Amino acid sequence: MSFASVILALVTLQRLGELVLARRNTERLLARGAIEVGARHYPLIVLVHAGWLTALWIWGRNQDVNLAALAALLLLQGLRQWILATLGPRWTTRIIVLPGTPLVGSGPYRHFPHPNYAVVAGEIALLPLALHLPVLALIFTVLNLAVLAIRIRAESRALSVADWPRVSTP
Repeated sequence: MSFASVILALVTLQRLGELVLARRNTERLLARGAIEVGARHYPLIVLVHAGWLTALWIWGRNQDVNLAALAALLLLQGLRQWILATLGPRWTTRIIVLPGTPLVGSGPYRHFPHPNYAVVAGEIALLPLALHLPVLALIFTVLNLAVLAIRIRAESRALSVADWPRVSTP
């Protein structure tokens, strides 16, 4: 098994684990009275991410690895963990709004409005670059940005419905 295949296997397992976590968090939030907003664009997100991983497996599994791009990708994983820890049970892959619950304004959300989207955008570009696939990096970066434009608009609308307080935790 090549080093590239090991990296792809780890990323694939990470994404599958995140889907399990997201589903569990979504179910718990919905049970508490949360609502999903902007669900119509969600299949596009799934399609872009599944296409990205599939393309990487097809064209990248036996590639040499650019260690500088891999190092940058690993740094993003630290930010991803910070995001997951900050949002805790509120982290999902969907837009789930729990009325009466303040917005999170701590952790990376204190510094960036959409840190998770920034991490994902970085990953979508960096992993293909780490596998010497710049065309895939460009194609999926553009596709991801298009889907994110839709998603961020939907999320901003959902979060601006009420004057949500921000909650900061140490």
